Parts: sequence; structure tokens; C-alpha cells
Amino acid sequence: MTGAELSIQLNARPEESIHPNGHEDIEFLISTNPDQPHRPLARIASGGELSRISLAIQVVTANTSRVPTLVFDEVDAGISGAIAEVVGAQVRGLGDQAQIICVTHLPQVAAQGHHHLQVSKSLESGRTITRVIPLKEKSRIEEIARMLGGINVTGQSLAHAAEMYATAQVQGV
Repeated sequence: MTGAELSIQLNARPEESIHPNGHEDIEFLISTNPDQPHRPLARIASGGELSRISLAIQVVTANTSRVPTLVFDEVDAGISGAIAEVVGAQVRGLGDQAQIICVTHLPQVAAQGHHHLQVSKSLESGRTITRVIPLKEKSRIEEIARMLGGINVTGQSLAHAAEMYATAQVQGV
């Protein structure tokens, strides 16, 4: 979200509606592009943008926060490539301060994880079955390759996945 700005506005409450928590309502305003005015975050941000703003706040406050577990879903919505790799690295870095659970569909984010669980659903005898499988290094690379290349995993997608995985592991050390 290059060029985005977040601001906080305090709006005075009418005298008759003063709340035990204070005299003002707090509103978060955001401008996602430099040429756009600040608007209420709750009205203009997508789910992915909200997740990335939450991620940014968590990264900034990581050393002072005492939250033991953070869950990110759709933190990678609407992004790809280099930005996905940066988001993955930020999520990975938070893993030094707290337990992170990150649902992702992007190989750039998945490659950054300390651990990787594959979640799948299937219909068996008319019932939906959900499976969660912890992946070791070889199966992680195969899953990242599947995320990169689709149904048919090729030698080229496996090589790219192995490189992504190795790079993420070295950078995370």
C-alpha cells in the first residue's frame, strides 16, 4: 500500500451522549492513494486491506504487544509477486514475537512460514470432510509448486518452489 496514509480523528460526542469510555468517538481514516482524501477506514477498505493494515499495526507494535496468537486471513488478498513476498516476510517476522496462524493462497506467503499445514475439503459419502495435514520440507515444496503452477506440477514449478522455500528459510534465520 505504497503512499497510503492512516490518520485518527476524534469526534466529540454530544453532551447528552457522553460515554463512560470518554467524550469522543475515534474514527480511523485512510487515504490509499496520495491524490485521494482521507476517508473512513470502515467504509472504504477491503477485507485484504484491513488485514494488511492490521498486519502493519502488529509489526509496529510487535516488541510491546503481549498478544500470544495472531490470525491473518486474506492478508494476501489483491496482491501478488514482490508485495506478497514482503507481506510473507512481515508475517514470518511476527512469528518471533507470537504464534501466527496465516491462511494464504499465495506461494510467496506460504514459503515464508515456519510451518505449513495443508487444509483440504472433500465430499465422502455425502459428507464434507476437512483434512489438515502438517507438511515436511519435501511436501511443502510440492505444495508451493502446486500453488505456483496449478494442477499439473512440473519440474520447472518444483525448481521454482524449492528456490522460494530455500530463500525464505535463509532470510528468516
